[in-house]
Amino acid sequence: QVQLVESGGGSVQSGGSLRLSCAASGNTDSSYCMGWFRQAPGKEREEVATIDENGLTKYADSVKGRFTITRDNAKNLALHMNTLEVEDTGIYYCAARWGTYCTGPRPFPFWGQGTQVNVSA
Repeated sequence: QVQLVESGGGSVQSGGSLRLSCAASGNTDSSYCMGWFRQAPGKEREEVATIDENGLTKYADSVKGRFTITRDNAKNLALHMNTLEVEDTGIYYCAARWGTYCTGPRPFPFWGQGTQVNVSA
């Protein structure tokens, strides 16, 4: 298993930037597809971005061109968020699932506790 701990959330005005981090520990030798998810108030959790072991990334349409997901060899994950919008407000979660690739609708069994992002107008 892998344990995930997010940090870096906070409050920012619309148009601003934030960087979220996710520290991985435990069985980091295995291959994982990793990603960021978010849940806005009153809405279901949605996938924001994923990155596989080869660095191949995928983004939700709502964040393309504004967010960048990165990872290092130790399975630490980051989400660089620019030009933030009020609609980006929510709790952001780091997640991982076994496998080299992120293809296919398989569930993510490993989750962090979440970090709050608030974007004001």
